[in-house]
Amino acid sequence: MVSLNRIVRAFTHEGAPAKSFAPDMELKRTLMNCLLWENQFYEDGVAIADRIKALVPKVAPERVAALAIEAREEMKLRHAPLLVVREMARHDTHRALVSTTLARVIQRPDEMTELLAIYWADALGPLQQRKSQPLAAQIKKGLARALTRFDAYQLAKYDREGAVRIRDVLFLVHAKPKDAEQGKVWKQLVDGTLASPDTWEVSLSGGADKRATFERLIADKRLGGMALLRNLRLIQKADVPRKTIADAINAMRTDRILPYRFITAARHAPDLEPELETAMLKATTGHVRLPGRTRLLIDVSGSMFWPLSAKSEMTRAEAAAALAILAREISDEVEIFTFSDRVVKVPPRRGFALRDAIINSQAHNGTYLGKAVSEIDRKGDRLIVFTDEQSHDPVPDPRARGTMVNVASCQNGVGYGPWTRIDGFSEAVVAWIAQSEQTLH
Repeated sequence: MVSLNRIVRAFTHEGAPAKSFAPDMELKRTLMNCLLWENQFYEDGVAIADRIKALVPKVAPERVAALAIEAREEMKLRHAPLLVVREMARHDTHRALVSTTLARVIQRPDEMTELLAIYWADALGPLQQRKSQPLAAQIKKGLARALTRFDAYQLAKYDREGAVRIRDVLFLVHAKPKDAEQGKVWKQLVDGTLASPDTWEVSLSGGADKRATFERLIADKRLGGMALLRNLRLIQKADVPRKTIADAINAMRTDRILPYRFITAARHAPDLEPELETAMLKATTGHVRLPGRTRLLIDVSGSMFWPLSAKSEMTRAEAAAALAILAREISDEVEIFTFSDRVVKVPPRRGFALRDAIINSQAHNGTYLGKAVSEIDRKGDRLIVFTDEQSHDPVPDPRARGTMVNVASCQNGVGYGPWTRIDGFSEAVVAWIAQSEQTLH
């Protein structure tokens, strides 16, 4: 006879005692790091998506809606919040919040078409055939509300070729324009006569001279800071003069750009590192400061060198190093450590030199987080750990203010008890820690 009266113990993928979270915490843990359907170091993307589907009906509707919105607005995730809303539409208990939640998480026109692709993903037959299947009323209402927010420029920019087009959304939900001008724009969308937006993508795809196009966009200040960083490789390949690019970097707004963006840019434009580093350090000014003494502990074990996403060359370790760069600049006093099989103290350098010191500090082997915390945690100091929480050994409670920043979606982890938990890699992590401490005092 099988006994059901037994203790169910949870462990990390590397064998350390872990926490089995309540459904709402498990959903948050899974969702906030989730690049939907992409494989991670320890789990494949399908398993993560299936876990989200199973958890949604187990969590209160208001909590599910709030997590979907947080994932989109705070963690900047696009597909995972759409999956959550699609799952909400399956359950009577959650359906009433679908339209308002969907309208909130859709922030780009192409996310409407992605939602429909997710909605029909488990139907039979080719996607064109599935498009004839009716949509839930709350899904229609949410899409209709979202559709009215986008202007002609946004619709033209994101109306891309695909099995589902934005005009399909218009036909399916029977949205009503908010005024005559929007009605005119929607007719142009249906007729395919929307004016092409003046973007670098449109200019280059139209056969324009690449160098002339980028020089014009830079001179007219049509490339924002993020667009400039993302296109440095293409700009250099087009033989735009170095001085033109350097001047653009020096003049760019940096107030909403976090260090890891500059690290990515420097990967493709190493000769522009001096200008990129200056801009990166300028971007750290104006942040809420971390008073007192701060100790940073950064996981450099093998799993941390898994890419952030299938489309990204940046690893989790590099992303953690970028947050360390920010924390180093806004901390009154800071000490920096890495851990894998052992703990290594890293010199508190600035900018790219700190990134290099962290990444090259030791071999990327096992994950002994418990040992590392025991070794460096000091009463009275703030301890911030950047890790995927997949430790070989048990992790003790922090002696003072301990924050565990979990950068992976694995089911079980070690950041429980008195640790302050942050699930998800976000540009706002360090600012959140500082502001939360201000709230508590």
